Amino acid sequence: MKLSFTSIYTTLHAVGLVNALWPVPRNLETGTSLLKLSPSFDIQFEAGSGWSPPQDLLDAISRTNYRLWNDKLGRLVVGRGEDDREGLESASSLSLLTLALDSHSQSTTTNDDGSSTSHSLLPISVEAVKDIGTRSEEYSLKVPADGSPAVIKANSSLGLLRGLTTFEQLWHWLPARDAGNADEGDARGVVYAYQAPVVIERDYPAFPYRGFMLDTARNFFPVDDIKRVLDTMSLVKMSVFHWHVVDSQSFPLTIPGFEELAQKGAYSSNEIYSSSDVQSIVKYAAERGIDVLMEIDIPGHTAVIANAYPEHIACPGATPWSQYANEPPAGQLRLASSATTNFTVSMLSSIAQTLPSTMFGTGGDEINTKCYQKDPNTQEDLKRSGATLEKALDSFTQSTHGALRQLGKKVVVWQEMALDHRVSLANDTIVTVWISSKHAAKVAKKGFRVVHAPSDYFYLDCGGGGWIGNSAGMNSWCDPFKSWQKAYTFDPLARLSSAEASLVLGGQQLLWAEQASPENLDPIVWPRAAVSAEIFWTGPRHPSGQFRTVAEALHRLHDVRFRMVQRGVRAIPLQPQWCALRPGQCDSGGLPSMVWGFVLQKLAKVIERYKLIVSLLTTKYSEHLGFNEP
Repeated sequence: MKLSFTSIYTTLHAVGLVNALWPVPRNLETGTSLLKLSPSFDIQFEAGSGWSPPQDLLDAISRTNYRLWNDKLGRLVVGRGEDDREGLESASSLSLLTLALDSHSQSTTTNDDGSSTSHSLLPISVEAVKDIGTRSEEYSLKVPADGSPAVIKANSSLGLLRGLTTFEQLWHWLPARDAGNADEGDARGVVYAYQAPVVIERDYPAFPYRGFMLDTARNFFPVDDIKRVLDTMSLVKMSVFHWHVVDSQSFPLTIPGFEELAQKGAYSSNEIYSSSDVQSIVKYAAERGIDVLMEIDIPGHTAVIANAYPEHIACPGATPWSQYANEPPAGQLRLASSATTNFTVSMLSSIAQTLPSTMFGTGGDEINTKCYQKDPNTQEDLKRSGATLEKALDSFTQSTHGALRQLGKKVVVWQEMALDHRVSLANDTIVTVWISSKHAAKVAKKGFRVVHAPSDYFYLDCGGGGWIGNSAGMNSWCDPFKSWQKAYTFDPLARLSSAEASLVLGGQQLLWAEQASPENLDPIVWPRAAVSAEIFWTGPRHPSGQFRTVAEALHRLHDVRFRMVQRGVRAIPLQPQWCALRPGQCDSGGLPSMVWGFVLQKLAKVIERYKLIVSLLTTKYSEHLGFNEP
């Protein structure tokens, strides 16, 4: 294997230096200088800007200030950064980060007296719930190496938030050498970056939908657990929390006017999301740049509704359940009944109108026809109307979707509604592809917008073993376990024409909670769910033009996983810490690859020393000859 000096240096720069940012920006330039964070560091708005920052942006700034000093994440190198200590003594210090708006995004009004008034910046929580294709998340970031002010520039509060998130990931920590004798500033240790200067010009997502789905019906998750998920999603710039809130097993959601559904359908009175809980989650998410997409799956997956409204459910509790449903208990909405249709329209409208998102999910997957064939009420309704079951499903869909559209919602469905049933869907319907990644092209060919959620790549519950009681020793239906490496190889544009590719909104990883609860939520989800955050922010290729690779991503994913742990998230390790501190030395290939990794590390140090010497000599020579004269 022959490598040129240039290719060796490029490889070293990519693997050895750019190892802290997740998702990797769409363009990035870094240096090799150390830069300390001053004890007096502050974040301010551009002087003379005149615009009024919204409260949730001020809160985001406060969170950034807190995390910079409290993440206390040591570098993932042998010694955890101790080798940086000597260099930090003479390193420059950064005292100020300035937030600025792009000039074209600033709006002013000329007053009668000739003065001007700047319009207020919209809150993050407003920007985050705009229509999925209209959100502005773009930002630019510059961090000089000489201690002069860093700058984040964006054209929205949401863009400024994304910039702050990137800025936080640049910084690592060394404890004070002797905290007992240190002054107040030194006692906190040294917070520093090791890649200065950093220049990111116009970083923005390749896809607007970067999501995570959580099922809170199979097992209940308290509000605090959901908010911890949202904080971690924001860390990696995810934009959509798909909340599969109810299902056949339980109905933990309070819906105004339909409170009996939760009272009789939740596992207990302590396992219910009140209206204030829902609003608290939605607000918390939006302030962190995340849109809450709530889903109430209909007409299937609704058996629990029979506890409160038995007249609306076909084949409730039918046995054996495996003949009437994909999971126990059996039961589906009586879609051929006008009374049930009206009930469903009222129920969905009641909760949807309380949510700011422009999206609402109605599911539509795994409809069991035998349930309706064996249900006397449904058969009587079909006979009376002269409709087929598919025609009744179409009428039911038109009514429910129509009601949501009147509320300004784009409807999100599972793929069966587009591929398996003869129903009329609006052109702006969003279709979530879950059964197989191969089906995305079929959906796109029909002209619908696509959200990738393929079980063969993105299902986080796969590989946990079967949970059906009399199937001991059986595998889960979607085995094997979907590792982060498997998910990272996903190509969102595979098998799509350019026209079809334009219909891809993004994608999400998902946790169905048959075998998940608050006790194991974090280890199942993190850091694996961060993979789709990068896939759908950065796209198939890195800024260099190279395709994403597991080998390059590993060390950066290590870094963000360690940062998650520092923030109280119980994310699982990806490797032994020995490997995390020695990039490349745990790759397959045995001793030769380990030796090659060691050689590359040593060579990187030689190259950096060579660059420093050349730089010093060039400066001295230029000064001597007067090249620096104006």
